[in-house]
Amino acid sequence: MATKYYVIWAGRQTGIFTDWPTAKAQVDGFAGARYKSFKSREEAESAFKHRPAPQKATSTKAASKTDTQAKLLAAKPNSDIDIYTDGGCEPNPGEAGSGIAVYKTGQLDQLWYGLYHPDGTNNSAELNALYQALLLAKKYIALDLQVHIHSDSQYSLNCITNWAYSWKAKGWKRKTAGDIKNLTIIQQAHALYDEIKEQVTISHVAAHIGIEGNELADRMSIYAIDVKDSAFTRYPDPIDVDAILALRTG
Repeated sequence: MATKYYVIWAGRQTGIFTDWPTAKAQVDGFAGARYKSFKSREEAESAFKHRPAPQKATSTKAASKTDTQAKLLAAKPNSDIDIYTDGGCEPNPGEAGSGIAVYKTGQLDQLWYGLYHPDGTNNSAELNALYQALLLAKKYIALDLQVHIHSDSQYSLNCITNWAYSWKAKGWKRKTAGDIKNLTIIQQAHALYDEIKEQVTISHVAAHIGIEGNELADRMSIYAIDVKDSAFTRYPDPIDVDAILALRTG
């Protein structure tokens, strides 16, 4: 497996790292973390040298606007493959569905929807979407493509990339009393994540602030509920982005 180089512009430590666990420790839970993987050291060194200059202090209102703009910029498709995931549920618990938007080199390429369940939750829908993204990621990684998964669910990200390790070590039990909810899909998604974690970037994206990929994944999750599709289905081409965004939101 070819070595990947992880550039961290903003994190607990900044620089270029050659193993994902070390890089991940610098950005997990770090507000405003900025990072990306590269295939060669030359690309990584060039990217790190040209990192953005620090922002000057601004007023509270201006800072809020700047923060929103930074989130939008950080979440724009910037890898070979960017996958945005979302889950919806009406009410919660209630009818649930999942959606995905896939970008290739910054351009929208595919939309997916489905996994309808008449008695689901928002968390189960989010986990299902993340698992489908990991399945797609594995296929793209096999083609030696950089993959970045964006999820707006901190719960799902923590379950798969963080909490699952301690749960697994304890025989899939929590520290406190009670069963782990959504255990089956967590186990499936975590096993796949653990297999490809050094070749995939996964990060949290803010929901409903105008990030196209996140908005499209949201519409697909609600579309899945509307059409009650229990399979996971690719939305037919051609894709009319404006028409999709005009659909109701979750």
